[in-house]
Amino acid sequence: MMLRPVSAAVNAALSTVLAFCTLAAATIASAQQPTTLYVGSYGGSTEKAFKEKLIPAFEAKHNARIVYVSGNSTDTLAKLQAQKGKQELNVVLLDDGPMYQAVQFGFCDKLGNQPVLKDLYPVARMTDSAVGVGIVAAGIAYNTEAFKKANLPPPDSWEVLTDKRFKQKVAIPPISNTYGLQTLLTFAKLRKGGDKNIDPGFTAMAREVGPNVLAWEPSPGKMTELFQNNDIMLAVWGSGRVQALKDTGFPVQFVIPKEGAPALLIAACPVAQNTAPALSQAFINYLLTPEVQAILADTQGWGPANSTTRLAPAVAAKVPYGKEQMDKLLPTDWTLVNEKRAEWTNRWNRTVER
Repeated sequence: MMLRPVSAAVNAALSTVLAFCTLAAATIASAQQPTTLYVGSYGGSTEKAFKEKLIPAFEAKHNARIVYVSGNSTDTLAKLQAQKGKQELNVVLLDDGPMYQAVQFGFCDKLGNQPVLKDLYPVARMTDSAVGVGIVAAGIAYNTEAFKKANLPPPDSWEVLTDKRFKQKVAIPPISNTYGLQTLLTFAKLRKGGDKNIDPGFTAMAREVGPNVLAWEPSPGKMTELFQNNDIMLAVWGSGRVQALKDTGFPVQFVIPKEGAPALLIAACPVAQNTAPALSQAFINYLLTPEVQAILADTQGWGPANSTTRLAPAVAAKVPYGKEQMDKLLPTDWTLVNEKRAEWTNRWNRTVER
């Protein structure tokens, strides 16, 4: 049997149907493709916790693919500066000092009007473009066993750093580290000065605190060694760092001094003019939910920024938690400090850390 030739009209119809099917398939495939979100944040244990405990659930719920770009705050801020006008990152997590710089430079978009923002402690509400997702306190760490052997009471004040009984038994990070900078600001306030009158702080650090300092130590690893080798009995350090050392079994305790403790915020912001603005807002909102806040407290030692977060007693003991402790945490005027930091660093190197 001979086949009749297909008419031109039928050919045209078949071509139209085929083109429509191809377009439909492409549209469906495109709709199913996850949106990629680039998150610039800390490495180490933070990266591990995000990848294992936080990112998978967010990706599944939002049909997203998160690329985690690790680096410290200085590294991430440098990326934002290098990529200005063509940002590759969508969300960044930085220490609060560098975050205020990022906001000042216009790298952060305004936060959406998310209901969860109303649940935050006041100290975590930074600007309309950045928010604290975790809270660490800068305070006093001490070797409980060494204090007991010396028959000394637990420290409860910043003034312990000036006690001559601890000569060459103290470690403090340098001014290039947030904890060192906040120690300077604290003593300025204790000596009737402040952010805008830093002279009393420098005098106290050079004459009262300095003689007791064995090392101006910026490295967490070296600070740990100083404690473990019994080179020091006291240090200025962050609550999260102290808890990490305590978790190894070392007899160390963190104290929020009675005069208060500077708060160090782990801050997040959606990057301005990024490729996935809605998803960026959703990710920050996700980080602020009570469930995620509890995970960050347990794995990172970050105090919850969300006041509705409920922690198990064992976790609550590790971090700044609850209204009473949050009320003792003192904010830093980073706008002023960032303007003065270079000048203060030069002065510190000449007069304090010589």
